[in-house]
Amino acid sequence: MSDTEVAGAASTTDAGGLTAAEVEARVRAGKVNVADDRTSRTLSEILRANILTRFNAILGTAFVLILMFGEGQDALFGIVLLFNTLIGVVQEWRAKRTLDRLAVLNAPRARVVRDGAVREVAVGEVVLDDLCVLVAGDQVAADGILRQVEGLELDESMLTGESDPVAKDEGDEVLSGSIAVAGRGRFQVTRVGADAYARRLAAEARRFTRTRSELMDGINQILRYVQWALVPTAVLLAFSQFKVQETNRAAIAGVVAGVVAMVPEGLVLLTSLAFGVAAVSLARRQVLVQELPAVEGLARVDVILLDKTGTLTQGVIGFHEVHQLDPDAPVSEALGALANDENRNATMNALSENFPPPEGWERIGSTPFSSGRKWSAAMFRGRGTWVFGAPEMIWVGHPKDDPVRGQADQLAAEGRRVLLLAHTDAPLSGESLPEVLRAAALIVFEEEIRPDAADTLRYFAEQGVRCMIISGDNPHTVGAIARRVGVEGGDRAYDARELPEDPERLAEVLADASVFGRVTPQQKRAIVGALQRRGHVVAMTGDGVNDALALKDADIGVAMGSGAPATRAVAQVVLLDGRFASMPGVVAEGRRVIANVERVANLFVTKTFYAMILAIAIGAARWPYPFLPRHLTIVSSLTIGIPGFFLALAPNNRRYEPGFVRRVLLIAGPAGAGAAAAPIAAYAIARRSENVLDSRTAATITLLIVGLWVLNLLARPITPGRAVLFGVMVAAFVLILGVPSFRDWFALNLPTGTAMIGSIACAAAGVIALESGWQLRQWRMPPDRRTARWAWHTAGGVQIEA
Repeated sequence: MSDTEVAGAASTTDAGGLTAAEVEARVRAGKVNVADDRTSRTLSEILRANILTRFNAILGTAFVLILMFGEGQDALFGIVLLFNTLIGVVQEWRAKRTLDRLAVLNAPRARVVRDGAVREVAVGEVVLDDLCVLVAGDQVAADGILRQVEGLELDESMLTGESDPVAKDEGDEVLSGSIAVAGRGRFQVTRVGADAYARRLAAEARRFTRTRSELMDGINQILRYVQWALVPTAVLLAFSQFKVQETNRAAIAGVVAGVVAMVPEGLVLLTSLAFGVAAVSLARRQVLVQELPAVEGLARVDVILLDKTGTLTQGVIGFHEVHQLDPDAPVSEALGALANDENRNATMNALSENFPPPEGWERIGSTPFSSGRKWSAAMFRGRGTWVFGAPEMIWVGHPKDDPVRGQADQLAAEGRRVLLLAHTDAPLSGESLPEVLRAAALIVFEEEIRPDAADTLRYFAEQGVRCMIISGDNPHTVGAIARRVGVEGGDRAYDARELPEDPERLAEVLADASVFGRVTPQQKRAIVGALQRRGHVVAMTGDGVNDALALKDADIGVAMGSGAPATRAVAQVVLLDGRFASMPGVVAEGRRVIANVERVANLFVTKTFYAMILAIAIGAARWPYPFLPRHLTIVSSLTIGIPGFFLALAPNNRRYEPGFVRRVLLIAGPAGAGAAAAPIAAYAIARRSENVLDSRTAATITLLIVGLWVLNLLARPITPGRAVLFGVMVAAFVLILGVPSFRDWFALNLPTGTAMIGSIACAAAGVIALESGWQLRQWRMPPDRRTARWAWHTAGGVQIEA
């Protein structure tokens, strides 16, 4: 047992909590609940991730070799490498600072008793022996021993995997990571810092559901392919160059040029840049992305599960009216007495604003509200027991045509929340519903639908994303809300109490129904699992503790900023301002990232393909390598690096399609072969002049032209901005070739005669081959994708995406 455990167990903190002096003493002793709980990488980790990479090692070695044995101009790629690394470090650092500042708004808090008063502090400020307060919706902030319990139930699934809530008694141990789902209590902290689970709450929850990034998996797979092919290709090229070049300096320059061209040095940078910019863009809209791959994940979602309260509605419940069923029942007094609870929930808050606490109602026992049983109860001395909750959960054993149930269903069909107040003289017995209940009144509440809910749901429907409502409310209420916001199936809301437990049968029901009421937390979890087994990518939104389990299991969990701490802790995305209307923007960012990274990957992998084909062909032919490193730096910068930077950040709403790696290889392979064939042919023709400068210039011009055409193909549709970008790249090369000092510095010449004609002819042939292959690919695509994906709306300059 650790020293902190012994210290914590040595004495019992009294009901007034620690004093300020006792807290200060523990802080000085280091007995504070502080642990390494970062929202992002440290600066040193950012530097290591951007500098110490395998490809940087290859390029760095090549850079040193050129400095030692070559000309300084050929080390230009090293400056590009340094610039890329700086961009990566600076951008990630800026993103880190923005997200860290935003994460403070979502940081977990704890309530502690100090100097006799309850106060709220950061989880990291909890000290050993603090007396912490727990109410439904809280996460346990540190390990401890329960000192006071009132119907407390904890969900320990994040620690044990057991989904059923566990009832707790005084003296029981509680572990951080647990969630209070019912009741309330107070516990004394016995372990802090490194000895406890504390400050690892979100990490523990998300450890089971770390968001998978298909994009990063695909990029890593492509990079593995490149690494496997690079070594034998480089060996072949080196063997040939040292055989045919006149000097070792020339041989080293040729090998370095070939190897540097094969490395997709900017691919990882631009991928990370796209993720980081998306996260910062969302942060400005008060959307906290707690896992960067979640940005991409939302673009892959095809089913969104919505909780009604707090998502489609404002989350503020207002009292509407009372329908008295028993004229002799003291309904107003009973409601005021039930609401007279310091740990009341939103429903009880609404009651307390309309029904003041009555005199003479002494509470002698209670059963707190639970999302599983959907009712609460209290026993008052000389007043009997009063039960308050869902009519169908309280008024059991009565036929469906019973007048109480009939009136409740009729009111619920208007879209309002209806709860039953019932009375009995029987005492409370644990969590069991008292017997011989008499209906006293139906209490009607109303929630205001978010004004942007209908438009947001319409957007998802147009994007092919299915929206389903799963709520704990009455199916009639949920169905009415669904109809008002335009969710399909609102006229046939399903009562989740009739859902089958078998996963396959459940999946069949989910295929036909989209609106469900009286859904328990365990059923929400089962619904997520059933949809995932059918191949769906599922997002879940919610704000209550009853949503936490399903949020954890969903592919993407989205929590409202005003929701329970437990819900925010397990979600990958938190809407800090609670606006459901932010969701389309989140999805749009994800689609932009996926589509643009795929487009940039096509550029970089095409370069890798043509560089490898060039190296293999030149090595097999035993020719001197046709390029100096500086030539390929020009081509790479003007056809890939600079344009790729802008394309990675450009608007793009193309829908997600699986098969990222396959599509990239199918495009980059043929494009790379075509781009390699043209300069090889031009070089072969120009070599006849026996002028090395002319032959290298001819090969460079040809490669640049076909490289620009590959850029043209992958950047389509050509917007005005992309046309300007394309023109600037062309103008930059014309400037290099036209200004004598630039031309000399880059070891180029203005080719004439056979070299010039051969270069233009080979470039034209390469362009025709690339365009023909592209058009054939487009023709073989399904007609709906072919027209919609690449159409250009000339009137408004709007890209129409599939």
